[in-house]
Amino acid sequence: MPNPIAYLALALWPLIAGVMFTRLPRDRAVIWSLMLGYLFLPEPPAVFDLPMFPPFTKHNLPALAAFALILWKDGNRVPLLPQSAVGKALVFTFIFSPVLTVATNAEPVFYGQIGLPGLGLKDMVALPLEQMMRILPFLLARQHLASSGAQRELLRALMVGGLVYSLFMLIEIRLSPQLNLWVYGYYQHFFGQSMRAGGFRPVVFLYHGLWVAFFCMTAVVSAWSLWRWSEAGSGRLKYLFAALYLSAVLVLSKSLGALIFAVLLVPMVIVLPTRMQIRVAVVLGSIALAYPILKGADLVPQQWLLSQAAAIDPDRAASLDFRFSNENTLLDRAYEKPIFGWGSWGRNHILDPVFGTILTVTDGRWIIVIGVYGWVGFLAEFGLLLLPLLLIGREAAARAGQVSQFIAPLSLLLAINMLDLLPNATITPLTLLVAGALTGYAERLRSERLGLRKIGPGGLQGETGSKGPKGKTGPKGLKWKSIL
Repeated sequence: MPNPIAYLALALWPLIAGVMFTRLPRDRAVIWSLMLGYLFLPEPPAVFDLPMFPPFTKHNLPALAAFALILWKDGNRVPLLPQSAVGKALVFTFIFSPVLTVATNAEPVFYGQIGLPGLGLKDMVALPLEQMMRILPFLLARQHLASSGAQRELLRALMVGGLVYSLFMLIEIRLSPQLNLWVYGYYQHFFGQSMRAGGFRPVVFLYHGLWVAFFCMTAVVSAWSLWRWSEAGSGRLKYLFAALYLSAVLVLSKSLGALIFAVLLVPMVIVLPTRMQIRVAVVLGSIALAYPILKGADLVPQQWLLSQAAAIDPDRAASLDFRFSNENTLLDRAYEKPIFGWGSWGRNHILDPVFGTILTVTDGRWIIVIGVYGWVGFLAEFGLLLLPLLLIGREAAARAGQVSQFIAPLSLLLAINMLDLLPNATITPLTLLVAGALTGYAERLRSERLGLRKIGPGGLQGETGSKGPKGKTGPKGLKWKSIL
């Protein structure tokens, strides 16, 4: 069980975030408060579980603290929601579709002698609140990380965060995953899953070694992209050393999936032009969205994939077969309530009728969301991740690629994260932070392309490059306002 230090860390985090927002520019404060909270705060079961509220954890507390600090400093002067009608619809669906999930799951579920409760008023309040807190990193990033400078700052933060975290990773690679036990008093996952290839893969303060390796991969890609686009000189050499060092740490992390992603993405960010990288990201993100749909239509060639995996490694093939078997069982279960899902309390699982133990395993994020919130919830969540890629792709095409070069590696990282959500559940506050930053930048590009410029929170300026007297109506019927 978590020790007092774990709860003290969670309780003190709003104060730590307050110091960051006092001393750092707004974009850096948003990035670092969310990233450091994700990397160093304790994982559940270290939570504050208040009545009628979803649990406050490392995954929502930093964003909630950042939102409260921004609201306190600035007031409600910047619209939270995306500009596009599709974006607004996806956000509203993501937050409020659980209300219909609860309404369609009032009955209890029984497995022999074991029963699970029906959902009620408490769940109708708690689940939308939980969804609202989960989406806050996306909304905050859309507001405050919409500039090209913020995109570069996000890449630098991922690289620096990876460099800092690598020190703790190397300790655990040598000594075994012990830091969470030493600091917070408990081990956050099954220790046996950290043993790999005659050694250990690090877990540090995250949920699983796969999460650590994936974060390290994002740091590797960020470092290589910064090296490519930095000016010649000592700064560029530092980026090269950082990229090589992080690549070595990733190899030592013993995670094949993250290593494959790095091998796939690093050549792209080094060689491909910006516009081509964005196109690849759109394709990868679209594949991630399409896979569950094809899976549901029984169009995924499972046997061929198993045979290919067996030719490489029989153990990997057995693991893949286990995943496919559980996905098929859980999909059959989900099809009993396909629209809004089964809701919480493990109602989407199959339980042992005597002992009540859960017999199914949900690895991929997509099968979790479909089982809990149905296809409506799945399309809302994955749609919010794919939307920025589509918006960035549209603006890059409209501008013939004349966009910030830093959005290309971020787009690839978001797309590969979407692909990783098929076998794993690696959606984190950093995932939503990147998605929100790309959405905000795409909206800014579109406003400029259509001749509109923001003049501060919530306002619009008339045709770009034109000026008119204050208070007069300019082109397209917009009010002219001065820009400071």
